[in-house]
Amino acid sequence: MERHLFLLQRVTALVMAPLVLVHLVVIVYAVRSGLTAGAILARTQGNWGWIAFYGLFVVAVAIHVPIGLRGILIEWARLRRGAADVVAALFGVLLLVTGMRSVMAVGGLS
Repeated sequence: MERHLFLLQRVTALVMAPLVLVHLVVIVYAVRSGLTAGAILARTQGNWGWIAFYGLFVVAVAIHVPIGLRGILIEWARLRRGAADVVAALFGVLLLVTGMRSVMAVGGLS
């Protein structure tokens, strides 16, 4: 199982890397252009490209982060693997649910 989690975390990192770069470029563009939150939302409402982009971002984060958290809980907090698995999985579900709610709101789907 450890090997699969290791590989899964690396794959999600590969997915996230270009997404983070695009996200940062968009932030810099928005700030330099003086866009307000309302202007940004007006541009994203119903745009399936941004919905898919941020939906993929949320899924990758919801997989990647709990794997790392699990390792921290086992190594540093000295939790047993079973307890660490549960905590990490619950945190992953929390990230997925809250992230997708945000994607839906920004995409105008809520």
